[in-house]
Amino acid sequence: MKQQVIPLLDEDSRHWQRLSLLATALARRTLEMLPLQRATSTASPLIARAPATRAVLAALPNPSKHNALPARRLLLPATTSDTQSFALQRAMLVHAAAHLRHSPAAQDSTRLKPMGLAIVSAIEDARVDLLICRDHPGVQPWLHSALAARPDDLDLTFSAFMARLDRILLLPNSQDGNHWVNKARELFEHAAQEHGLEDYDAFRALASLLANDLGQMRVRMDPQHYAVPSPYRDDNSYLWQHPESETTEESLVLPENSTAPPPPASEKQPNIEPQPDMELARYHYPEWDRHSQRLKADWCTLIDRLPAWQGVMTEAPANKPSPRQRLTLLRLPQVRQLDRRNRLRRQWEGDDLDLNAAVEVLVDRRLGLRPDPRLFMRPGKGPKPASLLILLDVSESVNDPAADGSRLLDMEKQAALLLVESRVQGVDRLAIHAFSSNTRAEVNYYRLLDFGQRWNPVAAAMLHALPGRYSTRMGAALRHASRLLQSEPEGQRTLLLITDGAPSDIDVHDSRYLIEDARQAVQQARLMDVRLTCLAVDGKADAWVQHIFGWRNFSIAEQSGQLPQRLTQMSARLASGR
Repeated sequence: MKQQVIPLLDEDSRHWQRLSLLATALARRTLEMLPLQRATSTASPLIARAPATRAVLAALPNPSKHNALPARRLLLPATTSDTQSFALQRAMLVHAAAHLRHSPAAQDSTRLKPMGLAIVSAIEDARVDLLICRDHPGVQPWLHSALAARPDDLDLTFSAFMARLDRILLLPNSQDGNHWVNKARELFEHAAQEHGLEDYDAFRALASLLANDLGQMRVRMDPQHYAVPSPYRDDNSYLWQHPESETTEESLVLPENSTAPPPPASEKQPNIEPQPDMELARYHYPEWDRHSQRLKADWCTLIDRLPAWQGVMTEAPANKPSPRQRLTLLRLPQVRQLDRRNRLRRQWEGDDLDLNAAVEVLVDRRLGLRPDPRLFMRPGKGPKPASLLILLDVSESVNDPAADGSRLLDMEKQAALLLVESRVQGVDRLAIHAFSSNTRAEVNYYRLLDFGQRWNPVAAAMLHALPGRYSTRMGAALRHASRLLQSEPEGQRTLLLITDGAPSDIDVHDSRYLIEDARQAVQQARLMDVRLTCLAVDGKADAWVQHIFGWRNFSIAEQSGQLPQRLTQMSARLASGR
């Protein structure tokens, strides 16, 4: 009988054979595995060039068979002989199998921004990892040991948030002091209990909510250099279909010494560095602590600035009032109010005696003449000098488009132009300022038009270039504006705030804290004989605006398109002293 010779496999072949058997058992289907030298970012816009240790799970069309399922390939980085490398490959394989069993493939990514795409992918990674750990509890230590290390608490970069999110969702006993990370765990656990881990749509909605919160916190993401923090997770090219690039096998496997082709020369955009805002001065203002019921001295730093305008000396046509809007420009009658400095003499009645008329009565009596009985004085009606400061809220939320496609930021700029071109009678001096905040250490205060300054092309260019960014720390801005108004000539001094929401900032998590501080700022301004009013472009503003400004000192516009009309009405009321 002739003996059959079975060829012996080398160590590397046996290693890949063990991984292939494990992949088939976990994925419950045949999974082709190939060594990966280096992965490029052509499959995903989130990664410019993935590191050599990043796995790639690809679902590629199989043209050989009609209506056949896509061929699934897992490209793992080249192995080494050490145990740590094998443990990482094993975790990569488990995660890929979890995607194959529980994740929908090749979803449309056109409606997601890069940050939203990364957070949706991270939530999906955690969901499928928990599902495969539930089905195969033995793989749980493999994934836990391959998670990214916990970042420092002071690290507030996007990658750090994603690493902390991975840990708190996958490790049952993990703790974190950040409110966003803890909110993510609460929402994730609630979705798991309410809908179950199998409901992909519930977790997709959760991820969109978290992405919006992170955007409100102004966390910046660099899409060209971001990589998934946990090294065992793939580049998520299996989850998404990006229309701008097609995935091919050649784009996934490259020789070690190859480089990606440079972009065409026509696609290169000039790198224009934005000019920084001009800093004029710094001021320190207190802030009211509603818990201790006291003012914290020098708590906020306000930076007086001029916005950068890039040397453009003309107004933007998009911000100029249209001919139809010019018909609604303010044409107010000159308001005449009782003014004790304007005394009416020789009156039949009054609250004071006219001394000159009394002397003439005595002289007439000595001469035997009939005296004039009009011996009194009373205050007359005369024009009362008025100073009006318009304070614009230019936080990040004013960039959000409304239902009609218009942005509140553009409507605020148009309203400012309406006020400037209206030449409101009864308002002798007009100023237009704006503010936004980046924590208590940076409350930015922009001077667009100062009292006594003429409207000129430079002011128009600064208004056009003014961006909407950061948050709304209202109290410090109101205190600074009230201080500026206090130096105005004696008369009617009014501050009109235009905002789209309640005061907030990323370093304050108590929703009532800054509302109470703004209320204290309004009360302090009234003691300085400054009247503060508010025009809120927020249908839900009743909950906070009346508490801050009082029941007669506010108006609410449901939509940004109503802003010019409401501003016209409110300016007329302010000019008349009502």
